[in-house]
Amino acid sequence: MKEGYVNKHEVVKRINKLKKERNAVILVHNYQIGEVQEVGDFIGDSLELSQKAARVNEEIIIFCGVHFMAETAAILSPNKTVLIPDDSAGCPMADMVTAEDIRKWKKNYPGRKVICYVNTSAEVKAECDVCCTSANAFKVAESVEGEDILFAPDKNLASYIARKSEKKIIPWDGYCYVHNNIRARHVREQRQKYPDAEFWVHPESRPEVIDMADKVLSTGGMVKEARTTRKKNIIVGTESGMVYGLQKENPGRNFFPVKEMALCSNMKKITLRKVLASLEEKKYRVEVPCDIADRARGAIEKMVKL
Repeated sequence: MKEGYVNKHEVVKRINKLKKERNAVILVHNYQIGEVQEVGDFIGDSLELSQKAARVNEEIIIFCGVHFMAETAAILSPNKTVLIPDDSAGCPMADMVTAEDIRKWKKNYPGRKVICYVNTSAEVKAECDVCCTSANAFKVAESVEGEDILFAPDKNLASYIARKSEKKIIPWDGYCYVHNNIRARHVREQRQKYPDAEFWVHPESRPEVIDMADKVLSTGGMVKEARTTRKKNIIVGTESGMVYGLQKENPGRNFFPVKEMALCSNMKKITLRKVLASLEEKKYRVEVPCDIADRARGAIEKMVKL
């Protein structure tokens, strides 16, 4: 990034100027730091941002999230330039399963359909029948033919689907470390502090934590619920960056993270200055080989249609 931007105001001003000059749009995930959310054109969860990526008219997409999300945008927008401000912003859960793992798994369960969570690499998506997000995982599972379904990589989300479905969900042994590290004791501690609060939890969480929840919601679901709930105090059981956007949009309510240090270190790698550098230097471009993109696109488009 060029030198000379001494304060946040100047950085934001430069970002907004370059966005117009370069015909760029900034997509921001709910878990990003507050100042990055402030410059976003669209803020949302994986499904919402995937849909936006497929529809935007701008030539350049600056994707403020983690790498698999930017890959999804690149797959759905093959004629656009997709940039991620920090190319080391990965996802540990996505790294827990490879395309070779899926190929071997399918051989052990011949004829079974495979659902892959959107939190996977493009190579993994290319080996799956359909993708899903936490918002539509149950709906996707119900739409897939067969009584036995392979689900990768999040075993906690698979467990949540299995609660609601009559189908047998066979999980891969992966998880989100942020949600998996939210424990029942954290819920009890916050409920002691805020006894009148409602507890919302993300379905990537452990089964025993889900058991304690008043509502199980995706990040997008939390945004929608916050607009209509009559509750004044809400304990939020997901990555703590979610609280910023909820509080900003709903100033008449109070949102408390179930665990202050429920932080995704990769999501926090993207900063305002890195967004500016991405616009100035057109870095870091995310590209998916055509053969992989073509196969992965089918699984993603099935999800988007649902």
